[in-house]
Amino acid sequence: MHTHVVIDSPVGPLTLVADGPELVGLYMTEQRHRPEEETFGSPGDPQDEPFASVAAQLAAYFAGERHDFDLPLKMKGTPFQRRVWDALTRIPYGETVSYGELAAELGNPSASRAVGLANGRNPIGIIVPCHRVVGSTGSLTGYGGGIERKRFLLDFERSNQPSRETSAAALF
Repeated sequence: MHTHVVIDSPVGPLTLVADGPELVGLYMTEQRHRPEEETFGSPGDPQDEPFASVAAQLAAYFAGERHDFDLPLKMKGTPFQRRVWDALTRIPYGETVSYGELAAELGNPSASRAVGLANGRNPIGIIVPCHRVVGSTGSLTGYGGGIERKRFLLDFERSNQPSRETSAAALF
């Protein structure tokens, strides 16, 4: 049974949808491929899990203090979509890859269009960072949440990326 809460963020209200202890959706307002509100289930308690952890980790992300997420996710999609979404989680914070590069990583360099379609159907935006995928020329092509939000997220991550010296020092 799904439940949902709405939280505020720098990119506008975010609807978090859970199936028990697992996050199954994170949707922005006016997002392309946003499911009908009725599918989000009844209102949940923001203090309950996974909502409390999701909200805390998103707050740390938007404060520039968190660069990845550690949350229980349950992503429903085709096997190919799930492979794409899993690959998205490996794109480093503050970096981008092209649809073609992602297709090649998945073993099918000619599947950039299919990768783009799967990317656009990502049900857990920001946490599964589909905003880090760009066109072959680096252009900000397509984003379910809108190009302005994509630009904001990419600029935000670039400006909050740890310096290479800090990262290297942390290894020793």
